[in-house]
Amino acid sequence: MEKVQWKVDGMDCTTCALSIHKYLEKQGMKNVKVNFATGDVIFDATESFAKEKISTGIEGLGYSVVNDKEKTLLTQNSQLKTFLSTHLQRFWFCLPLTALLMLHMIPGVHIHWLMNHWVQLVLTIPVYIVGMSFFGKSAWKSIRNGMPNMNVLIAIGATAAFIYSLYGSLTGQAEQYMFYETSATIITLVFLGNYLEEASIASTQRELNKLAKSQKVMANMIAFDDEHKEQIFPVENTSLRVGDLILIKSGEQVPIDCKILWGDVQVNEAIVTGESAPVHKIAKDKLIGGSLISDGTVKAQVTAVGNDTVLSGIINMVKQAQGEKPPVQLLADKISAIFIPVVLGIAVLTLIINWVVLKDFTPSLMRSIAVLVIACPCAMGFATPAAIAVGLGRAAKTGILFRNATSLELFKDIKQVVFDKTGTLTTGKFEISNFKFEMVEEPEFKKIAYSLEKYSNHPIAKSIAISWKSKEEIQWKKIEEVKGFGMKAEDAEGNTWWAGSFKVAAKLTDDETHNVYIIKNDTLFGWIDVKDEVRPEAKSVIDYLHSKNIQTILLSGDRLAICNQLAGELGIDTVIAEQTPEQKLNTITELSTVAPTAMVGDGINDAPALAKATIGISMNDASQIAVQSAQVVLMNHGLKNLPTALGLGKHTYITIKQNLFWAFAYNIVAIPVAALGFLTPTFGALVMGLSDVVLAINSGRLFIKKVT
Repeated sequence: MEKVQWKVDGMDCTTCALSIHKYLEKQGMKNVKVNFATGDVIFDATESFAKEKISTGIEGLGYSVVNDKEKTLLTQNSQLKTFLSTHLQRFWFCLPLTALLMLHMIPGVHIHWLMNHWVQLVLTIPVYIVGMSFFGKSAWKSIRNGMPNMNVLIAIGATAAFIYSLYGSLTGQAEQYMFYETSATIITLVFLGNYLEEASIASTQRELNKLAKSQKVMANMIAFDDEHKEQIFPVENTSLRVGDLILIKSGEQVPIDCKILWGDVQVNEAIVTGESAPVHKIAKDKLIGGSLISDGTVKAQVTAVGNDTVLSGIINMVKQAQGEKPPVQLLADKISAIFIPVVLGIAVLTLIINWVVLKDFTPSLMRSIAVLVIACPCAMGFATPAAIAVGLGRAAKTGILFRNATSLELFKDIKQVVFDKTGTLTTGKFEISNFKFEMVEEPEFKKIAYSLEKYSNHPIAKSIAISWKSKEEIQWKKIEEVKGFGMKAEDAEGNTWWAGSFKVAAKLTDDETHNVYIIKNDTLFGWIDVKDEVRPEAKSVIDYLHSKNIQTILLSGDRLAICNQLAGELGIDTVIAEQTPEQKLNTITELSTVAPTAMVGDGINDAPALAKATIGISMNDASQIAVQSAQVVLMNHGLKNLPTALGLGKHTYITIKQNLFWAFAYNIVAIPVAALGFLTPTFGALVMGLSDVVLAINSGRLFIKKVT
């Protein structure tokens, strides 16, 4: 399956998103995610899917598919944007004409010619044509596709006022039927409201936009002329390919993911890790595109381009998460799907009941129009995406990546957090502190240990392999890593070797205080001790969890004595030690059935347990963000960001609830008020346009709100 990510223009509310969602599912697309607030449409398709057919079908629904890479429309029939193609342009076109229509209504202003109904008709026609070219067209396409959107309400309301007034002009009863300004004002104010909504949505995306803007910069490419002399010339980073050579100097932005070939630098990686303290990088180290060189100069080789870069991975992950709908949104979606027909029904009832009670058609019609224009289905659809966009944007800026929006909501229920030990509560940077061997000389013992441990991914094994790296090594006949035990190998003479934990040496010694035991044919050959420092922020993180009445558990494959020592130092409540990956999985399963459980691990040996936890939190650096087992990734081993992740999850959910309360309360109160005649259509259009702004402002508070 091919992952397709498009930008779609023209979505105004959740019903628009539902229309596209249903269409794509009918066309056989899988895992469809549509976010009307951002315009992102993501789905899985077969590699041979008919791109033109699908994009044309979406255009037939009333929307336009935009190719983000080229900023051109995919569909052949789409036209380039021209004047009156944006809500702001339409608003400024309509405003002067509408202002003239309203001028005669200002107390003390008496311009008799403006009160002439033919003049008002002439002023209204351009506004009505512009309004219907957008609202009317969109409304008709939505009705034709069986998913009426909010523009149906606006189009009907404005048309009712215009036709009613036109009837008065044509029948010589203009004084009793003159509501041209109502039609023009509805259109003008809704255009203003739509623009404010777009601006509000853009503000919720500002952190993600900052990341996106940093993707396109200039790079200093290194090439060689006919005389093999080095030549440097500027190119856009989008033109670079894997293997190209680039020069990066102090003060410049790293243009793309690359590996240092020459030189050393101090790098600020805050854009992807949330940590502004410079990191020293030398030859063979990787540089992340978007980070800043604070000091030094390097020559580097491009290692990834396009969607394969770390920054692109972050942006795509956040976009996909924004397209997810947490459970709290499901009720709003169900109501939004039937909202427009319900409002149309209420408007008809308002007209009929008021006509019967008041025995006057004109005020009855105005109340009915007010009901149409004040109803705001966008608020219900915008409530969740607005909060999630801000929450995920702030998280990404801090160095926290959520794979889905559901994880944000689940954080509110977490009652216990399980920690892996090595690489999570400790730095994972080991140093050999002591070792002992028998039967061979020291160089031979080190060669044996290196030859075994170089094939392991375990942090302790890696530290031994790095410390005792040798050009000479044993060529094993067979070698394998036995999870939870260690490395097992067979040499050319048929001898069996182990480099593992106390479990492999339990029958040979009672001393369980060492980290690695080297065994040959059931004979203890020697042992190695390493030391691992505790993360300086670990204690404060554990204290924070306790302050929130969250239980802490240490789950490790390490020995019980070592785990108890670490737990005592940090104040961890429960210790479960000497666990294999399978046992860890079973333990997490049991814990998750008792209470919602988050697990924090290094994403290597803990993948099954991370996937089984209520929320799996991976402690991975930026080059490893693609670990699929975790729902949350803390960049750059950012354990210190765990409280922020928990707090953002909780406060994003609170903001969603506040937004949904406003959306429901607004419509529940506003529609009856309009039906009873306490709001004019003009004021109703203004209030409707501002309703989404309220949600954006409330969501925007997450940018600055204290969450820990």
